[in-house]
Amino acid sequence: MSEGILQDLGSRLARPAEFGRDALIVCDNLVRIYQTGTIEVQALQGLDLLVDAGEMIAVVGASGSGKSTLLAVLSGIDAPTAGRVRVGRWDLMAMSAADRVRYRRSMVGFVWQQTSRNLVPYLTAEQNVILPLTFAGVPRRHRRRRAVEILDVLGVGRCAGHLPREMSGGEQQRVAIAVALANSPRVILADEPTGELDVSTSQEVFDALRTANRDVGATVVIVTHDPTVSGQVERTVAIRDGRTSSEVLRARGEDDGAERIAQEYAVMDRAGRVQVPQDFREALALTRRVRLTLEAGHVSVWPDAPATPLPGADR
Repeated sequence: MSEGILQDLGSRLARPAEFGRDALIVCDNLVRIYQTGTIEVQALQGLDLLVDAGEMIAVVGASGSGKSTLLAVLSGIDAPTAGRVRVGRWDLMAMSAADRVRYRRSMVGFVWQQTSRNLVPYLTAEQNVILPLTFAGVPRRHRRRRAVEILDVLGVGRCAGHLPREMSGGEQQRVAIAVALANSPRVILADEPTGELDVSTSQEVFDALRTANRDVGATVVIVTHDPTVSGQVERTVAIRDGRTSSEVLRARGEDDGAERIAQEYAVMDRAGRVQVPQDFREALALTRRVRLTLEAGHVSVWPDAPATPLPGADR
């Protein structure tokens, strides 16, 4: 299917512009298709997502579900195939190459899973943070002050003069977060930032992302397989088969020290489709077909059952 036809289809299926008007990140029927020779891979198949300014959310899902593709699109590294995707004032479907460069320098910061991809190995921590400031044209007299400030905020000021090989994995990732924050972006995107770290070090990196969110004011989107990370944010979005399938919202009880109370919600797309969570399906043996019953204030979902034969049907 040609890209022009896909874009036209995506725009017709997209919701009115009012959808997500006040959200910072809007994905509406987002599609991303890769073509490798004669093979077509649909990484995102009409994904819907809204993220408000100031949120810190986790995105989870099985390998190949589309999580990393989503981050690649939101970061401007990759371009969407169809649908609508907006971050702040930026329409990612309509950006030129020059717009994409400006967007990546000013609007988003990115943290990779592999510590080696985040930092230039022959530059110190301070020099790594200064690098994006230089590309952005920040005056020289302000660069070092900004670098020192952000390293201190993230608890790695002591590493300012160290090369990456002289730092632990956790310190490298926190410096990487400092690099991502250097130009004061509105959004930080982190792709499995704790994937190569042990539990205690993972917590340090998560705390640094929490600092970026609460103290620096960045909206943070984390792709993770780590349940200790996803369980600490107020909202976890699950992706399955290139679509958002469910969301878990967490809130503390009336006592600030109380354990978070979690509630899982299925996500309904514009066609009324809902992906029922796997544990629900397995518990009730829900398979190809289910029975729906409209009741007062809710809809019941029942396992498929043989129809009751009518009287005399055996004759």
